[in-house]
Amino acid sequence: MQTLKEQALAMQDELVALRRDFHMHPELGLREFRTASRIEEELDKLGVAHRRIGETGVWATIRGAGAGGGAVALRADIDALPICEKGGAPYRSQNEGVMHACGHDAHIACLLGAAKLLAGNRERFGGEARLAFQPAEEFGNTPPAFFAEGYLDGVRRVFGLHCAPDLLSDTVGLKPGPNNAGVDRFTITVHGASTHVATPHLGVDALYIGTQIVVALQAIATRRVDPVEPVILGVGTFHAGTTYNALAETAVLEGTTRTVTRETREKLRAQITALATETAKLYGGTAELFWDGIASPLVNDEKAAAEAAELTQANWPEKRVVTDRAISLTGDDFAEYILDVPGVYAYLGTGDPERPQTLHNIHSDDFDVDERALPLGAWLHAANAIRWLNEA
Repeated sequence: MQTLKEQALAMQDELVALRRDFHMHPELGLREFRTASRIEEELDKLGVAHRRIGETGVWATIRGAGAGGGAVALRADIDALPICEKGGAPYRSQNEGVMHACGHDAHIACLLGAAKLLAGNRERFGGEARLAFQPAEEFGNTPPAFFAEGYLDGVRRVFGLHCAPDLLSDTVGLKPGPNNAGVDRFTITVHGASTHVATPHLGVDALYIGTQIVVALQAIATRRVDPVEPVILGVGTFHAGTTYNALAETAVLEGTTRTVTRETREKLRAQITALATETAKLYGGTAELFWDGIASPLVNDEKAAAEAAELTQANWPEKRVVTDRAISLTGDDFAEYILDVPGVYAYLGTGDPERPQTLHNIHSDDFDVDERALPLGAWLHAANAIRWLNEA
């Protein structure tokens, strides 16, 4: 793989130019029309076959000319955030109020770099590498559009990566097991009956029921879950009532759960649903629940993570591989790709102490990345794909 490493390092300027182009033209989820077209332009230059998934997703396929078969899947997310960029970089966003504040511009550049490496080394592998440029990761629950088209059919390994400002740019996080939380959003609508505040017995106070639900929810997190397992259960909005002197007819609560195992995720859903409906019933009302599954817990396959770590250490000994990075309770729908197919999500260090903005957390309005990490990101995609395809 040393030659592949040299090829990746030689792409530094090209990868920086790509990343900055995407950074200057960010687009929100499911509106990534320019982004998708630019990705296709670069793939056309490489002679790589591709097709659209939905309006803005791109699926590219690179077939090897060597022995072997099977398929490996690679993924990059492509959407930006509704954030007004504060930084003064010459490549700052030209779309006011929209910013690549999560590193997806770098993810696109890395996967396009991998496409070039794979297309230029077809004789070194058989089978096919599938590349997903996925829209709307910030919305969650968008990978099924790819799955419905057979993206994971016959795939033996999946690889993806994410920028990590908490890791320096000479570091890669390749942690086996749980890495990110499963994310769910819930909406609880409480139905009561309005009446004058002076005659509460003639109505059902949806606001009061809602407050009881909010308080009781915290007991689920503290009394129904193993205290050593990370869990978040939070209510972010609460709307009820129309005037100061009448009982509220309806109350609407919205919140989120963060869990790190499938089992706890399912349990929490059932417990919250039961708590809300039974509490409403106790005070004479009813409650409806709507669940939006944004992302499953992201759990790296232990064997795949070890393989990726071994490959990186063997070819980039000057880089540090971290296998014990702390679990993040943020979510990422890459988790859906590795629910049933062994895979690994790498965390590409992009922090540089000499450029403080690269140390700011994702979703910050002055977020940036150390672009010296881009060749390693491209190599990680391509090198793991080649290794796994040769083992098919």
